[in-house]
Amino acid sequence: MTSVDELFKSASAGSSKRKLESVQDPNELYKAAKLDPNGDVKSKGKEPMAEDDIDDDGEAGPEMPPDFDNEDVPDDEEGRFFGGGMEQKTAQAMQYIDQQEEEETAPEKFDSTWVRRFALNFERKISKNAELRAKFENDPKKFMASEADLDGEIKGLSILSEHPELYEEFAKMGCVGSLVSLLSHENADIAIDVVQIISELIDEDVEAKQEQWDSLVNAMMDADLIELLTQNLSRLDESSETDRAGVYYILGVLENLSSQASFAEKIGQDATVLPWILSRIQQKESPVSQNKQYAAEILAILLQSASKNREKFMGLEGVDMILQLLSQYRRRDPEKDSDEEEYVENLFDCLVCLVDEASGKEKFIDAEGIELAQIMLKEAKFSKPRALRVLDHAFGGVAGAAACERLVEVAGLRTIFGMFMKKQESQNIEHLLGMFASLLRLLPGGSAARIRTLAKFMEKEYEKIEKLVKLRREYAARVLPVEQAIEKERKNFSPEDRELMAGEWLSRRFDAGLFSLQTIDVILAWLIAEDDGAKKKVVALLAERDEDLSLIRGTLQEQLEGLSEEEAGQKDVKDMLSTLLQFL
Repeated sequence: MTSVDELFKSASAGSSKRKLESVQDPNELYKAAKLDPNGDVKSKGKEPMAEDDIDDDGEAGPEMPPDFDNEDVPDDEEGRFFGGGMEQKTAQAMQYIDQQEEEETAPEKFDSTWVRRFALNFERKISKNAELRAKFENDPKKFMASEADLDGEIKGLSILSEHPELYEEFAKMGCVGSLVSLLSHENADIAIDVVQIISELIDEDVEAKQEQWDSLVNAMMDADLIELLTQNLSRLDESSETDRAGVYYILGVLENLSSQASFAEKIGQDATVLPWILSRIQQKESPVSQNKQYAAEILAILLQSASKNREKFMGLEGVDMILQLLSQYRRRDPEKDSDEEEYVENLFDCLVCLVDEASGKEKFIDAEGIELAQIMLKEAKFSKPRALRVLDHAFGGVAGAAACERLVEVAGLRTIFGMFMKKQESQNIEHLLGMFASLLRLLPGGSAARIRTLAKFMEKEYEKIEKLVKLRREYAARVLPVEQAIEKERKNFSPEDRELMAGEWLSRRFDAGLFSLQTIDVILAWLIAEDDGAKKKVVALLAERDEDLSLIRGTLQEQLEGLSEEEAGQKDVKDMLSTLLQFL
């Protein structure tokens, strides 16, 4: 028996947010113009013309019309025919009818009345299809017409995305629940069309106000949208182009929902979503498909959005799995501007989120993440700056001490200090500075690891300290004009307005390089506190431009004043800065 899915298959339109890449089989294009044995394109059911049908004179077709040059035929001037062979009165009548039809086909008005009318028709078509499906379960032809009507009604909802002011009315009518329930329809094509419409309605490009978007999405979530979406992820087979598009649209809906942290957390805590994504990004593909890349991107969004999602993912051994996937790129670079390149970028983003957690740092070390990162720093091109970023985050916070010690154990100091002394992009320099600051802060006093780290700064006549002071001057030169401009602005503001502008001014200074400047001064302060020779070198280098340690002291004092003990981890930083100030 013919499957209703086969009878119902139809091409899906593209999403407004992303362009779904179509996959065409060249064999299908060839078949569309298949030749017969004689070399002619096959006709559609028409018999070839018999030789008897051709006139003896060699001319085929109907007889030529009579000769109208005959003198017996009167000229037709303003007579029975004019123009295309129509009487004048008939033409006037037709013109009148056309005018009436144009007046009757005025543009439809989309308002609350239209929503109510649509809701009524929508519910009627859902009920009719369900009734016929139940009655003629084994005879798809009997309910196929009702299914096509329902599908047309679903697609007609697309117009609603152009009128977001009607979202609240649409939600009140109860239509949202009915629409979402169709995700469990027996016909997967119906479910895919529903996903596509939902994606259009909640897309970020829709000019909906927050309350309008919330009313629609909250109604969808109340109708168990997430659970029904994940059920479809399980039943769709991506070897079919239609189902592949369906998976793509589902990922699009998850991305749109994740724009709000509360929804992102709810998606991540679903029992199916993270396991499905983890399984999907592991599938071997060459080249990497759009859906595999998109799944990795959704994972990065979910992990960035909520700590609970990160903890849940780590419980699935996610850190180890991502390291295994990234290990393929320790020496090999993905193709430039490809889905594979985006896929790898998203995997690194996921790893950064995970190592920000204390438990993530531990799993990263256990899975030999430090060793893999070191290989990438030495031998990779694309992965090098991304591995450096991961290490910077793994070293961060009090829990980063173990990662710092492991780097020293695996002889990673030579690698990172070697990079520091070479010309690097500014982003790489910032990550290296962050790692140096963490090493000096977290490695235990008097430990072998700390002594080896300090020795790296002192070797070759303090060349690393010279590089640090040079970088300090570069960042200071970038920050100074911004601070001067801010100072001029301050004079024109009242004390109350200055308080309001404080955050923006600080942001502008950070953009100019203040954070890197502060990090360098913390590193220099540590070196001054640890080694008399380092202190003499810093003082001598500053004196070359009539500068002294008051510059470093001022930077640390500003950082100290900007900290609050109420925030997590701030007390330790405050204690560290206070101690360092005593050595300046």
